[in-house]
Amino acid sequence: MKELYTLTIELESGMYADSEWKRVIEAPEDLDLFDLHLFIQKIIGFDNDHLFEFFVGKNWRKRERVFGDEDEYGFEKREGLDTMLNEVYPITGSKLFYHFDFGDSWIFRIKKGRKKKHVEKGITYPKVIEVEGVNPEQYPSWEDE
Repeated sequence: MKELYTLTIELESGMYADSEWKRVIEAPEDLDLFDLHLFIQKIIGFDNDHLFEFFVGKNWRKRERVFGDEDEYGFEKREGLDTMLNEVYPITGSKLFYHFDFGDSWIFRIKKGRKKKHVEKGITYPKVIEVEGVNPEQYPSWEDE
């Protein structure tokens, strides 16, 4: 039976981040990082119109392992976005991060819960199970006051 991961996704930073944002989701262990990206885009309400990557590190400044498109300049070895969650976890002493829009630099920390669960028949995953904060605006409109 497939394991179900409980993932807490928290906004660490972003050019227009002005409040806390957190979502807790349940996702099957064989969900790949590309599909996780699409789901995060959906739940935060972004346009999915920029480059992105996932990476593992002690913090968002210290990258140890990167998942994304190939680095065209050869500075960094990257693994594919077809990597599944069960290939990323367990990670010990480090965290998984999602980085979207390298200009505005939206960075999210993704933490896996410890409690073991299994996928239930008849339920569509991934799914949001907890919500904190309102979605930030990807492109806020600045009106003259």
